[in-house]
Amino acid sequence: MRIGGGDFRGRSVKAPSGRKTRPTSGRLKKSLFDILAPGLPGARVLDLFAGAGAVGIEALSRGAAHVTFVERNRRALKIIQVNLDSLGLSAQATLVPKDAGAALALLRNRGERFNVIFVDPPYAHAGHAALLGKISAASMLEEGGRLVVEHHHKTELPERTGALERVREVRAGETRLSFYAREE
Repeated sequence: MRIGGGDFRGRSVKAPSGRKTRPTSGRLKKSLFDILAPGLPGARVLDLFAGAGAVGIEALSRGAAHVTFVERNRRALKIIQVNLDSLGLSAQATLVPKDAGAALALLRNRGERFNVIFVDPPYAHAGHAALLGKISAASMLEEGGRLVVEHHHKTELPERTGALERVREVRAGETRLSFYAREE
């Protein structure tokens, strides 16, 4: 995998072998970061279901101040740490070795809030709406921030959940990005 923009543009990062993780495609990542670019410098980012960590590492390359990577697969977490170390970004990252539900509870209890929350569960994940509800209820998204869910194009997500409202969708092949903002 390659970093597509920012300070580390063109640098290669490792990805876990096997099919347990599904890295975000380069085309979709470009669309994502073209949309998020104005809000990234200095942002706090949550990469939920981080997998290979490509999205969070790209965010750091493009000026995010800090990324919290949540991933329960220990092999994937080791690869993320190797990539962060090789780029000198370890001080700007926190790795949380938990499943999404436990991590959200931990981060909520710590009072953590984020400018960007990126959620990329396995396509077979059936709890998208419940997960969005947990994030909304925890009030983890800063004012003006964006929650982005990567999902299979046939998976329907709610227009609104709690204080979150879908404001945009982007489709690339079999994948959609659904962008949510907090209602004020």
